Amino acid sequence: MANTSARMLRLLSLLQTHRYWAGAELADRLDVSPRTLRRDVDRLRDLGYPVEAARGVAGGYQLKAGAAVPPLLLDDEEAVAIAVGLRTAAAGAVAGFEETSVRALAKVIQLLPPRLRRRIDALQAATAPAVPGGGPVLDATTLTTIAMACRGEERLRFDYRPRDGEGGNRHVEPQRLVSLGRRWYLIAWDLDRGDWRSFRVDRLTKPALTGARFRPRDIPGGDPVAWMRARLAGAPTRYDVSVLIETHAEVVSGQVGHWATVEPLSGQSCRMRMSVDDLGWPVMILGVLGVAFTIESPPELHDRLREAAGTLLRGASTPAPGGPAHR
Repeated sequence: MANTSARMLRLLSLLQTHRYWAGAELADRLDVSPRTLRRDVDRLRDLGYPVEAARGVAGGYQLKAGAAVPPLLLDDEEAVAIAVGLRTAAAGAVAGFEETSVRALAKVIQLLPPRLRRRIDALQAATAPAVPGGGPVLDATTLTTIAMACRGEERLRFDYRPRDGEGGNRHVEPQRLVSLGRRWYLIAWDLDRGDWRSFRVDRLTKPALTGARFRPRDIPGGDPVAWMRARLAGAPTRYDVSVLIETHAEVVSGQVGHWATVEPLSGQSCRMRMSVDDLGWPVMILGVLGVAFTIESPPELHDRLREAAGTLLRGASTPAPGGPAHR
């Protein structure tokens, strides 16, 4: 049975590397008879792999797309590439795929041997991913650990630094990770407080799986995204930004994505609204757009833009080492 299982894995690997294999060549690669090859192909079909066969002297086999996703066999390079790609998508580089990417990343990382995990960590540390929207940069290992705790229904401990008040250690039953705006949130049952809580993942450090399992609870209302949106709507933000921008709404939406509301106005103008804790984000967007605009609120945005403009002007007029000033 062990030889049969190993041979089937080898057969699956070969079928995934070529679009079509001649039967004789495939049997030769596996060092089996054509009859044994046919039996192994039938076993793969029973497992859900859609293997098509062409009969005759020049007959052969190929793996076709099926109705479901069967397990894949990946070599080292393919596994590393998939994990790095999922980390990039989880950080928000592919809008709308953040939560799905984290769930998939948790499954992939859990199966990788330590040597491949080290390669992925080294590659991630040596690169600077471009996260659209200027959101907080998150540690992919933190996200993955939390996702694994949610998926495995395992209690989690971590240090948390809230916006107001002192930080401390939390002991929770993690239920769901939700990506909203430019941030990730963990919805969890707080064991110390006996109530539902949400935690911003960028304020969470040292997550540790405890090994203690729990039975999942029903999130109030049944919809974790709706619950999180309602909770955020009730939380105060420092600034409600409203800016009239002299360009088409589509242009602005292309820059801000789903992290702001863009209202088309008459002519070639629109109104951008967002609620933020830090004015750095709207300052960056207005600078990238490079078009005329009028600030409606808040007054502090005027000061922040003047500070940013002054910093840029000073940098533009500072002589480069060993060279003349650029004007």
